[in-house]
Formats: sequence, structure tokens, C-alpha cells
Amino acid sequence: MTPAPLDSLQTALDYRFRNARLLEDALTHKSYVNEQRAAAGSHNERLEFLGDAVLSLVVSEQLAVLLPHAPEGALSKHKARLVSESMLADAARRLQLGSCLRLGRGEELSKGRDKDSLLADAVEAVIAAVHLDGGLDASRSVVTRLFDHEFSEVVSRRHRPGEGDYKTQVQEWCQRRFDSLPSYAVVRESGPDHDKLFEVEVTVNGEVVGR
Repeated sequence: MTPAPLDSLQTALDYRFRNARLLEDALTHKSYVNEQRAAAGSHNERLEFLGDAVLSLVVSEQLAVLLPHAPEGALSKHKARLVSESMLADAARRLQLGSCLRLGRGEELSKGRDKDSLLADAVEAVIAAVHLDGGLDASRSVVTRLFDHEFSEVVSRRHRPGEGDYKTQVQEWCQRRFDSLPSYAVVRESGPDHDKLFEVEVTVNGEVVGR
């Protein structure tokens, strides 16, 4: 890989690698290694495994600090959203990670550089590479900078309880008011298979409260 993309990526991460080979491995998909054999080095699946754990730790830590009074269930929902494939892929696009990936011909032809799954895996691998190169403080700094907007959004949303999807609002209201969750039942379907409409009853404590 040429130095220019690596330099640009390190600038975007605001982290300079001591061992650049770690970063190269993080950006190498197994399809590239399978085609290039010995000349390709290692692919990023092992780094992805470690990066998933590091990301989970840092995100959990940040949420616990930012939302000190939030219950465990709310923290888990925020965490699941922040570490989801779509969020990680968005972060990868902000870093322009796709242009740095080393892919096999098949992945190139199938537009692998813009696949959410490949981009999300690569972000986790890069986080692991930072962690191995610079330790927890370095990986924590990279993750918190990379998801700064998302963390700010979590705090902002926490202070605007009217926001969020309606089903979640109902769930949380029922949990607070009745210490139980609502149940849902489809009572009618209409329309063609490709564009169906569903009528659903919402029941709370055995009473139908909406349709």
C-alpha cells in the first residue's frame, strides 16, 4: 500500500502508528490474502475480533460517564445503536476508509469498498490496530473522537424525552407506569404482498389501549 493513503488515514484518526504494518493488516480483507498468498501478509479478521471488544468497552465506558443515572436497559440500547454495522460503516465513510482497503478482485467487482459489512469490520480492525500499537488510552481517544457527534446526540436525546421512535416511547412509558411491557397483536392485513398494511392492537395489563 502506498504511503499517501496511510498518511491521510492516520491524519483523519489523529493517531500516528509506530508499527505501520498493524494498520496495513487492519485494512487487508481476506479476499486479498487468498489471491496474493504469501506476498499479502495477514488479513484483518483477528484484528476485527479484538476491535469489537475494545469498541464495546470504550463505548460502554463513555455511556456510563455521559449518562450516570440511566438504567442498564437504556445504556444497552444506546450501545447497540452505536456499535451497529450501519453506524460503524458511517464512521468508516467519514474516514474514507473504503479507498484504503486491500481487496481481492471479486470484492472489487462487487463494490466491496462501499459495503457496510466490510467497512464496519475494517473500522473494528483499525481500532484494534491502534489498541495494539498504542494501548487503551490511544484506542479510547480514537473511538471517542470518531463517535463524538454520536455521543453528543445520545446526551442531547437523553434531555429531550419526546424524541425517538413511537414504539420505544410506548415501551418506556409502560415500563415506568406499570412495570410491564405492552403486547402487540396483528388483527388485520390488507393490500398486496409487496405492499401490505397491518392493523395492530396494543394491549397493556390486559386492556386494549390502541389500534
